[in-house]
Amino acid sequence: MINQKLFEAVRELANEKELSNEDIEDIIKISLQTAYKKDHPNGLCIVEANAENNSLVINDVKKVVEQLPTEEVELPEGEINYPLITLEEAKKIKPRCKVGDIIKTSVNFTDFSRSAIQATKSILMQNIKTKQRKQAYEHFSQLQGEMITAVVSNVLERGVMLDLGFNVQSFLPQSEVYENEKLVIGDKIRVYIFSVEEDTKGPKIKVSRKDKKLVERLLEKYIPEIKDGTIVIKGLARDPGDRSKVAVYSENPDVDAIGACVGEAGNRIKQIVSDLGGEKIDLYKWSEDPVELVSNSLQPASVTKVLEVNKVEKTSKVVVPDEHLSLAIGKQGQNVRLAVQSCGYKIDIMPTSEAFDQGLLITEDTRKKWKQEKKSKELVL
Repeated sequence: MINQKLFEAVRELANEKELSNEDIEDIIKISLQTAYKKDHPNGLCIVEANAENNSLVINDVKKVVEQLPTEEVELPEGEINYPLITLEEAKKIKPRCKVGDIIKTSVNFTDFSRSAIQATKSILMQNIKTKQRKQAYEHFSQLQGEMITAVVSNVLERGVMLDLGFNVQSFLPQSEVYENEKLVIGDKIRVYIFSVEEDTKGPKIKVSRKDKKLVERLLEKYIPEIKDGTIVIKGLARDPGDRSKVAVYSENPDVDAIGACVGEAGNRIKQIVSDLGGEKIDLYKWSEDPVELVSNSLQPASVTKVLEVNKVEKTSKVVVPDEHLSLAIGKQGQNVRLAVQSCGYKIDIMPTSEAFDQGLLITEDTRKKWKQEKKSKELVL
């Protein structure tokens, strides 16, 4: 009955910590061995616990020697330091024993002193927490560089506290919260784990909402072709919470990389946008041809012509229709900035009218004719 109550008490505590039967057995063994030391500072007990049938066997163990040593004996590495008992005393317990034998004496948990029994619960709780911290660290260390779902547990002026599971909390500073994002307790959000450190109080986990790897992990989650490598992310740039620009590519000519990422009726990309709090995703096709690559990177703006590309210095000059100039540049230069970051080429943009003026798109005769026509139109106006 005592054994059953002990297991039930540990199991009740352990269930809150998501521990297995094996963990429970280890905790009971370590805790009882520690508590036993309170009554027998120089003693050693071996505990056998089975959480499936609530069985518990405790044995005091000693090693039989001819005589007790007068000086401390240094043991070989890895050998258990058993308490010693003389052969004469051992024969009183086990008459047919010999030197070198291990003498076991059964111990009942009820034989523990009151102070040892009282200490057992606190020792159990301490070992449960230690086991849980170790389990949590092992779990999250495998998730470093991955995305998880976290729950907002508290909202503070300088950021929010997140519940990551396994009784682990992480602080998301305000600098990692999107500008127009209003998080409340209970919100579920996607975060990227970029650091996991072991600590005596539990794993220290640093997460991010603004790391561009979060967008990559979301693309992998919702687009199987990216997860299995059929489609490859060749470039990605991000203004967190506002817009990301992603270059995708597939070596399979039968795969429409853009279409697969968008999904039927846009369902795939919509899920990603939702998980990013409304952040827009611009997709474009990557190309080994730098002219095509630079042109595609400026989408949704149209490109009249890529005038020049320097593969060594990674620079380019692009002409866009006058009416698409602001679209190509983007609000506060966002579109061209993300294009440059995602394709890897510096991009100088000029409107078609300026290119014509400089004779970059047509011959000199055609340029003069175009300027005369333009002047005539202005006179009419």
